[in-house]
Amino acid sequence: MTQQEIMLSVDAVVFGYEAGNISILLIKRKYEPFKGKWAIPGGFVLANESLEDAVERELSEETGVKINYLEQLYTFGQPERDPRKRVVTVAYFGLVKPNYFKLKASTDAEEAQWFSINELPELSFDHKEILDKAINRLRAKITYEPIGFELLESKFPFSDLEKLYSTLLGRAVDRRNFRKKIMHLNVLDELDEKTSKGSGRPAKLFQFNEKRFFQLKKEGIIFDI
Repeated sequence: MTQQEIMLSVDAVVFGYEAGNISILLIKRKYEPFKGKWAIPGGFVLANESLEDAVERELSEETGVKINYLEQLYTFGQPERDPRKRVVTVAYFGLVKPNYFKLKASTDAEEAQWFSINELPELSFDHKEILDKAINRLRAKITYEPIGFELLESKFPFSDLEKLYSTLLGRAVDRRNFRKKIMHLNVLDELDEKTSKGSGRPAKLFQFNEKRFFQLKKEGIIFDI
């Protein structure tokens, strides 16, 4: 029996959040298989690089997007997942503000584009399965660890944080309970500033305290929405 060569690849699921909407960064493949079809950015790991270096390189080459930290999601290794050969892929995911980046497709990508999470095209390979896994992980993660503050302005009304969480969770949050739990963590600084939106009363502004957050994370966060 001949030993089958196994190739290793990485894929990057990049979520974008902006104005209460979630989007996904996809690339249109330049070559076969699935030429002209949409896919999650990614590619093969080179012999001299780590998985983390590989996923950052592939994401940058195919989309022009550079992210300092992507969290490892899952390893996908079904024998028939790639029609070319046996390929095992390690998927990563991250959460960013789309307007921070100028997309530029290159190498294996013909085009790079943000798609609303509710209006996605058909995906190549097993990328629908990878994306579904990433969505479930993201929604699970924010129920036990506060994340996403970097997606808000440096000073923000509490309602913006509520909107962020309800958007990522795909459901409404209990506003009173949510506020109580967030404030109990002591990771927000209430400012002597207010902002006016619409015809309502001016809202107090808050600022994320990174130092207290990382100290809390080090000690162990107990957070349940």
